[in-house]
Amino acid sequence: MRISLKWLKEFVPVEATAGELADRLTMAGVAVDTVLYPGALIRRVVSGRLLAVDRHPDADRLFVCRVGTGGEELTIVTGAANVAAGQVVPVALHGSVLADGKTIKQSRLRGMLSQGMLCSGRELGLETRLLAPEEQHGIFILPPETPVGVSIVELMGLDDAILVLDLTPNRGDCLSVFGVAREVAALYGLPLTPPSVDLPAAEEESGLTVTIEDPALCRRYVARPLAGIRIAPSPLAMAQRLRLSGVRAINNVVDVTNYVMLELGQPLHAFDANRLTGGAIGVRRAREGEEITSLDGVRRSLTPAMLVIADAAGAVAVAGVMGGLDSEIDASTRDLVLESAVFDAVSVRRTSRALGLRSEASQRFEKGVDPAGCLFAADRAARLLLSLAGGTLLPARDNYPAPAKSRTIPMRPDRVAELLGVTMPDGKLQGILTGLGATVHADPASPHWLVGAPTYRPDLAAECDLAEEAGRVYGYMNLPETMPEGPTAQGGLSREEKARRLLARSLAGWGLREAVTMSMVDGEFLSAFGGAPDAVLTLLNPLSGEQSVLRTTLLPGLVGVLVKNFNRQARDMAVFELGGIFLSRPGEKLPYEGGRLAVAAMGSSAPHWQGRRIPYDFYYLKGLALAVFRTLGLPEPEMSPGAPAAFHPGRSAAVLAGSRPAGALGELHPALSARFGLPPAVAAMELDLDILLGEAWSPQGGVRYRPQPRVPAVERDLAVVVNRARPAGAVLDVIRRRAGDLLESASLFDVYEGDRVAADERSLAFKLVFRAPDRTLTDPDVNAAVEAVLDGLTAELDARLRR
Repeated sequence: MRISLKWLKEFVPVEATAGELADRLTMAGVAVDTVLYPGALIRRVVSGRLLAVDRHPDADRLFVCRVGTGGEELTIVTGAANVAAGQVVPVALHGSVLADGKTIKQSRLRGMLSQGMLCSGRELGLETRLLAPEEQHGIFILPPETPVGVSIVELMGLDDAILVLDLTPNRGDCLSVFGVAREVAALYGLPLTPPSVDLPAAEEESGLTVTIEDPALCRRYVARPLAGIRIAPSPLAMAQRLRLSGVRAINNVVDVTNYVMLELGQPLHAFDANRLTGGAIGVRRAREGEEITSLDGVRRSLTPAMLVIADAAGAVAVAGVMGGLDSEIDASTRDLVLESAVFDAVSVRRTSRALGLRSEASQRFEKGVDPAGCLFAADRAARLLLSLAGGTLLPARDNYPAPAKSRTIPMRPDRVAELLGVTMPDGKLQGILTGLGATVHADPASPHWLVGAPTYRPDLAAECDLAEEAGRVYGYMNLPETMPEGPTAQGGLSREEKARRLLARSLAGWGLREAVTMSMVDGEFLSAFGGAPDAVLTLLNPLSGEQSVLRTTLLPGLVGVLVKNFNRQARDMAVFELGGIFLSRPGEKLPYEGGRLAVAAMGSSAPHWQGRRIPYDFYYLKGLALAVFRTLGLPEPEMSPGAPAAFHPGRSAAVLAGSRPAGALGELHPALSARFGLPPAVAAMELDLDILLGEAWSPQGGVRYRPQPRVPAVERDLAVVVNRARPAGAVLDVIRRRAGDLLESASLFDVYEGDRVAADERSLAFKLVFRAPDRTLTDPDVNAAVEAVLDGLTAELDARLRR
């Protein structure tokens, strides 16, 4: 919406500059996107009359014009074909500046001196779409009565400022100059002067009738007939005001309807009364198979869901969207009927979308139009038409089945003060509300006020709405800065949020890249990763076939990331995601939503400076899982066979947190990797965050400060022979439990399977590091710990020392 500052000041005497007014309106919630100054650059461009127009003697497409500018006569050469003697046109004198900043100087064209330039509308800063067809490629023609020698900036109202508003959907009342003037009057405490609607008495009856078949879709319909009007161009001031507002001038009747719509926010339409069959107007739903040719010349098919304006022969307009070609105003029109109505916002929106038509009128109906203002707008348009087109006024027909009533809202001033954090004097608060058009009934004996919201503000429905109105008019910048009170005033991250951030930072620090994938995935793609089919939630209205179900695991999304990058020649990649999965729960209304950490990797890490790379394989993920547990301050996880079928049966493991299953890791099954065109060894891991965070983890992580040791350590290598099926983790668990407090660390460094041990056995070699914090250990101390370890291994795992 574009608002002319000059037009605005006709209703409210605001003295603020355009920039100051834009800032104040924006701070009050009526956002001004930008301020345009249409004539800011134009200099020395005046009106001039063409005294003579002749062809250039040496150029077929050039004309030599003799131009009078009041004080002098100039010779100007032009290539425009629409010039003729007697016309008044904009003349750029020698040294003038146009709207685009271009400077005009006298010059010779094909041997003849041109002392200036005749200007087109575009050179004056007007948009091409707002010009008449003959003006779009030629000189801009001013009305013949225009005085000459006058600055074009003054004549065409270019010394104006245009506020370009960016309104929210609930502020349809500001889609007009008067609506914004009402806001300005309230913000500055200024008087508001509505436009004049003084009309003479209607002289005779018209015989016109108006019926509304569906009052739910048409709350009010006003028909204002006029007889004996004359179609002519609009005065320059009105036409230019329309152009500055973004509307093309057509003729005096159409221009008046657009002018009043911009002025008051009420869309109007004019019918040629002699083209209405039967002298009756009916507002009804379209008939099945009914058609209409709209004003843009397109034949359109209507449906019973659409509201139309009809005469005895059929539809003559699509209600709230566009008029019909058969009843349009043209040069032969002598009698007309002005329409001013209120149509249902939802109906207009649906019709507009279905027909692919969007107009200034439909935009206003979609945001809501004040039913109490219909007759006022029709009378305002009739007054302008009588002065511009002449004619006789006939009685209006006003069909208003259920007159709009002001909504009464109970309001507590104390509650308003509590919501805003500032106590305004009762007189100030009441003045703000009345300035916005509300009525206030304040009973000193009651803590409540009764506030009557104006009918043009349907968005005011509750006490909080009135508090917001009071706050924005009082000025948000004037509200004190206060901290919220209550149990949540302290703020901060929850325990789970801290864990997620800790993990995300850690994983990124270890060289992985974070990914965010869709929660909706391809059902076939998901089924390849296993899981219980009964737990899958299928969407009733998916965006596409590739987003038909909710994910039960994060791995499909991450594998999809690998596939996309692999197909683009990216062979080395490790990504992670912290997200949610969804599982149906029989007998429950809502599904289970669980938190997961997933990793997918292919290839190897970036090369070390010595050229070494770390392959992304089972052992990489095992180390990553240990690091995750350590970061959360949790005990090391147990690894055991039993990973899902999507994993390689011999290169995967189930992850246990204590005794609870917490996920799985390993390489994807080769068949699954091949199915998606990935290399054979693709590593993946998924951990259940709900289980991990349910343990006694620390928000500070598992890193703890320990002082540098003051005494040396004692190292012992221990090789034991165990059954080949026995996992090394079980051996390590026994070592750590049996060695006692002197054991600082234990790690596996060799695995031997060969002819020196039985076929069903293998040898595992561990490095044990012992250290006491306060003394140097002796051999008896370490020997005792090693003996305890061997006894435990023999008793629990049937292991023996390898000799």
